[in-house]
Order: sequence, then structure tokens, then C-alpha cells
Amino acid sequence: MRQLKYKRVLLKLSGESLMGDKGFGIDGNILEFFAKEVKKVHNIGLELGLVIGGGNIYRGLSASQQGIDRATGDYMGMLATLINSLALQNEIEKHGVPSRLMSAIQMAAVAEPYIRRRAMRHLEKGRVVILGAGTGHPYFSTDTAASLRAVEIGAEVIIKGTRVDGIFDSDPEINPDAVKFDSIGYMDIIKRNLKVMDLTAVSLCQENNLPMMVFNMNEPDNLLKLALGENVGTIVNSESTVVEKVK
Repeated sequence: MRQLKYKRVLLKLSGESLMGDKGFGIDGNILEFFAKEVKKVHNIGLELGLVIGGGNIYRGLSASQQGIDRATGDYMGMLATLINSLALQNEIEKHGVPSRLMSAIQMAAVAEPYIRRRAMRHLEKGRVVILGAGTGHPYFSTDTAASLRAVEIGAEVIIKGTRVDGIFDSDPEINPDAVKFDSIGYMDIIKRNLKVMDLTAVSLCQENNLPMMVFNMNEPDNLLKLALGENVGTIVNSESTVVEKVK
């Protein structure tokens, strides 16, 4: 078996990542691709927790602009994360990977209630644990939920899968001259107002000395390379006080 750099990680995916080239909903091809990438790391013994957003279906903050109460909109968004979680669970189990879906909102017919010690036990038994419904409370993003769950389950790193190769000084999808950071500190993200994760999520990682990694989830084998310790994406930790740029 190949040597893992990390034993337990928390993977955060955006709901929008499931859309593919569609403007809404779930692209079956993307779902299958993600399931295959998860299977690769599961096969080498990585303990994987997974949080996925719901922005491809519903976003509470946008709903508030349409006259829907913010808290109500956020609860609707949490339900959207469970739709995505069920879809992903179904797909990874089709590929022979055992999993458990745990929800921060009671929904006994489709998911177990989130209990920290039970989630950790599932991970120890080799099951991928999908953590749905955010924190279970409005006004908190799924980024914050991912950071919170990562700390709770004892993950060694939180990794965020995106459509780009890491963290840049500007949006590389808009600016072709954007410069990628090889590593960066938590405070640099806040000072530079880089749109990596929201400030609550970054602060939670900083307070608990939890490293973050941002990488391109759409590249085959990137998740596997990261688990094996290869230089993929951008790392964020307390040691990176000086920003290193990769030209």
C-alpha cells in the first residue's frame, strides 16, 4: 500500500461543482468523476469526511434578496446540501465504497443524526462519512460547517476542491495573469480579502491550527496525489507568514 501523508481528511466541495457545464442542478458525469476520485483514496486507506454545499440548488443569502427571511432561506439551503449529499452517496456506493450520510438536521428516513463520536467510528471502520445540512443553524456557511466538522472529527487537514489550481492573488478565471500562491498564512488570506473560505471558517482553522489546502478537484488523480503528499494546490497554515508565489 502506498504511503499516505494524511490519515484522516475533510474534503469540502461546493454545490456549484456538481453542475458541470449546466447552470443548475447535478451533472451525472461530474458526480461519477467525483465518486471515482473518492474511491481511489479510499482504496489506499484514507479516512475521508466530506461536506458539500447546496448552491447548485438553493442559496439562502440570495433568497433573502427575494424577500425570503434569511433564516428560512438558510434552512432551505441546508436541505439542498442533503439532496447533493444523497446523490453523492448513491454514486460512491455504486462504485463499491461504503458510506454513511449524517445530517445536522433530524431526517431519520434518509440520514443518521450527526454525532461526533459515531462519525469518528464510521471513519475508523473505513466508511466515507458525508456530513450534510451544514452546522444545522442559519447564518453559517458550509465552509464554516466544513471547518467545524474537520476540527470535531480530528481531521489532520481540511481540503477544498475547486475549479482552479489553488489560491491566486486574483481570480484566474478572469485574470490570465493571476499569480498562484504555493503557501500562504491565515492572516494573509484575511488581509488580502482572498475569496477562499469565509472569515469564520478561516478563523476557526487558525484558532485550532488546522491546515487548509486548496486544489483543483477537476484534475484526475489530484485528490490521490494530495493524500500521498505530492505538491498539489496551495497550503494554508500558521507557519506560512511569508507568501510564496509560484510563477
